[in-house]
Amino acid sequence: MALKVGTEPWGEWTVLRVVGELDIATSPTVRQHVHDAVAEGRRHLVLDLSEVLFCDSSGVGVLVAARRLMRSCAGELRLILPARGAEDGSHVNRVLAALGVRRLFDCYPDLPSAAGEKGTPLSA
Repeated sequence: MALKVGTEPWGEWTVLRVVGELDIATSPTVRQHVHDAVAEGRRHLVLDLSEVLFCDSSGVGVLVAARRLMRSCAGELRLILPARGAEDGSHVNRVLAALGVRRLFDCYPDLPSAAGEKGTPLSA
């Protein structure tokens, strides 16, 4: 499945909606979108991964690099993952948990909670 990345503003947040498979072939596209957002002065970034069907280690690498980049410019990165937990089929949740990096990210079940001031992250 081809990867699609859409960008939309949501208040002070920039939302990158990622759809498809996040793997070695497609992760450079997501990386470029993150870099473009930062180059445009965006410092509050939400990656909506709710429609990512597959994520390999290169995709995880892009997420970790995006986190590092946002922190280096005093920005903030939040992830949207399906409300389902790692045990019941959310592929990105399972991959992040298996690699031991899930705790590095602030994850939310949907866009209103991710972009809202009162949003509470999902527990790891």
